[in-house]
Amino acid sequence: MSITALTLILMRFLRPGFKYPWILAASGAGLSLISIFLWQIHMPQSISLGSWQPATLFFSSPSLLADRISWPYALSLATLSAAVIWTSVVRSEKDPVAWAGILLLAALGILAVAAENPLTLILVWTAIDVTELVIMLRSTEGAADNQGVVIAFASRMGGTALVMWAALITAAGGAPLNFSAIPSNVGIFLLMAVGLRLGVLPLHLPYRKETNLRRGVGTSLRLVSAAASLSLLAHIPAIPMRSTLTLLLILLAGITAVYSSWMWLRASDEILGRPFWVLGMASLSVAASLNGNPIGSIGWGVLLIIVGGLLFLFSARQRSILWLPLIGVLELSSLPFTVSASGWQTAGMNWLFGIPFLVAQALLIAGFFRHSLHPGETSLESQDRWVKVLYPAGLAMLAITAISLGFWGWGGAHLAGLGWQTIVVDVLAVGIIVLVSRFMVRLKPAGSTNQWSQLFRLEWLYKTLSNLYSLLQSLVGNLTSSFEGEGGLLWSFLLLVLFLSVLSTFGH
Repeated sequence: MSITALTLILMRFLRPGFKYPWILAASGAGLSLISIFLWQIHMPQSISLGSWQPATLFFSSPSLLADRISWPYALSLATLSAAVIWTSVVRSEKDPVAWAGILLLAALGILAVAAENPLTLILVWTAIDVTELVIMLRSTEGAADNQGVVIAFASRMGGTALVMWAALITAAGGAPLNFSAIPSNVGIFLLMAVGLRLGVLPLHLPYRKETNLRRGVGTSLRLVSAAASLSLLAHIPAIPMRSTLTLLLILLAGITAVYSSWMWLRASDEILGRPFWVLGMASLSVAASLNGNPIGSIGWGVLLIIVGGLLFLFSARQRSILWLPLIGVLELSSLPFTVSASGWQTAGMNWLFGIPFLVAQALLIAGFFRHSLHPGETSLESQDRWVKVLYPAGLAMLAITAISLGFWGWGGAHLAGLGWQTIVVDVLAVGIIVLVSRFMVRLKPAGSTNQWSQLFRLEWLYKTLSNLYSLLQSLVGNLTSSFEGEGGLLWSFLLLVLFLSVLSTFGH
């Protein structure tokens, strides 16, 4: 995949045109899908990238692990990259550099989900974060938007620091941290790291609006970055519910889930609501891990990629292919043998703690159904005949992958789910859909601001920190000008006298 991406970049400058780069990009995406399927033959399998020296500094070397946890994420990312390139025929996205970026992002995402130890994960996370920082800074305008990009980057670096802290705690115990066997005492730090990187723990949404990177590169960037973090949840051992910190984290995740799913339902279109979709699905995944169901978090993470990609790439609308996004609604419903059926296989969860997440799931389903019925950006009927075949095929790849993962391929597949949770979610989702559509309940667009939105987005906290930073900056500037100005010599003599006075006091 990476070789194909580099070849596309070279062809962009050496061979201008559309046909050959497109064929190469589609072939590279297809080959990546085939290679991911071949994982099933040799699982689990560990691949070491060589020993790093000195051993006193690097407790472990970069290594990858192909197992039944990383496989569904890798398959989802490979399918997403192929679908983005196949469906680009209706979006006039003909730049091979953009396709190369999509393939490189997918390659980094696959490396992240297959990371076997913290060193590998930190290296890949940093590469993804720096890539996102550069892309976002180049696509945003204004100081306020750039500040949001920097805040997002800082929060992700904070999550990376928590992973480093967990690795140091494990190393202090005499053993290197390995994701195939995570000690129970560092699991909470890894979970908080994922929550901080995704904006779940605590709730924060520094991106106030989407950039001009909408369907293609924007979708890949958002979903790959989320998948790279969510895959770690499946490795974390079950955390006991008796812990006060665990109960507090569940409460915070519940608030995030309800708020983000409600904003997803209110969004004027699916692209403007994309950050809330990522935040809502990530909250369900974090909640599954907190509730003693780490494997169930894979279901929500995979749906975030596949079903979200299916809707975000559904830009050319036609009634004959409306069944494709409806498969996404089915997979979100937690019905037997769907990907989300494993999401409620929780252990030891009080039903009171599950209420916010049931409501959030119903709101996500209703919002998905609502956005799938929008007119779309273009009409498929006006496209060429070969486009009418290739574009639905790209979307169908995502739908078929979702259906296949519900029956086969990973430890949480082929489950009937839990009855009463499924009934409550689906009935509530149908009720919300009826209220919004049939009774014409007017939803205020999510882009509008109010006091509750500012409270939940932690804008008040960011503004307080910004004011504190400005105050300290002003204080340091005044002190610097005082010391460097004409009175600097007097200040030096004063500090010298004070220092000598202190020394003379100790001498007596």
